[in-house]
Amino acid sequence: MVSKKASRELAAQAVGQFFLLLGAVIMLLPFIWMLSTSLKPPEEVITWPPQFIPRRPTFNNYIEAFSAAPFFRFFLNSLCVSSISTVSILLTSSFAGFIFAKYQFPGRTLLFLIILATSMVPFQSYMIPFYLMVNRLGWINTYQGLALPLLVMSFGIFFMRQNIVSIPDELLDAARIDGCSEFRIYWQIIMPLSKSAMAALAIFAFKNAWGDFIWPLLIANELEMYTMELGLGMFQHRFTVDYGSITAGSVVSILPIITVFAIFRRNIIEGVTLTGLKG
Repeated sequence: MVSKKASRELAAQAVGQFFLLLGAVIMLLPFIWMLSTSLKPPEEVITWPPQFIPRRPTFNNYIEAFSAAPFFRFFLNSLCVSSISTVSILLTSSFAGFIFAKYQFPGRTLLFLIILATSMVPFQSYMIPFYLMVNRLGWINTYQGLALPLLVMSFGIFFMRQNIVSIPDELLDAARIDGCSEFRIYWQIIMPLSKSAMAALAIFAFKNAWGDFIWPLLIANELEMYTMELGLGMFQHRFTVDYGSITAGSVVSILPIITVFAIFRRNIIEGVTLTGLKG
């Protein structure tokens, strides 16, 4: 016979799981609605009451979206910029995190706090000086101009520092006794032991670069340098909005993020959990 305490615990777990499921459904509703709208003909998009399931599903919105704009080029531009940003953030964050976690030098704590403080400064506050610098370098309408503000992430440095600080110093000292250089310690010990945290950081970096809109809007003045986010704005006209094409393009736009997350979801959850517990 189940005791009252066990019954209360089971009831509490059931209630908790119900609210978690309810929250998951609420979070999924916009994506379901977006997918549904992308399959609707124009006359069904604005019908009332709205319907989740299209009465006459069609792929014309996808065909029109890719016919009206070079979305494949936009996709490649976003993929190129996001990949460059992700690789750069992984390397700079892991190396800086290694230094802040395992080396003692004057002003280390102050410098680390300053780096963290930069994450509280909105990009819009220094966007114009950054643009003038890029313009002086002649990097307008270039991949390096698009990727430049996305090469370093202060949160990434904090994230990797929290992970690396838990690696035993004895392991690194043993490697030094065996003749390993500092770079070899970083590359062959720190990097492999931080795979889970780096997988989580890779998703954050990729998503941040992929969804960037304001900076590409300033830098990409030519259609061939547009990213996916800028391309979607082409369907928002002065007095009308092509909801079918926008949702079709949005579905294509989020596929890379969903795919990467699905592949590395276990590493991501493990990396976030472990980093949150380390100190």
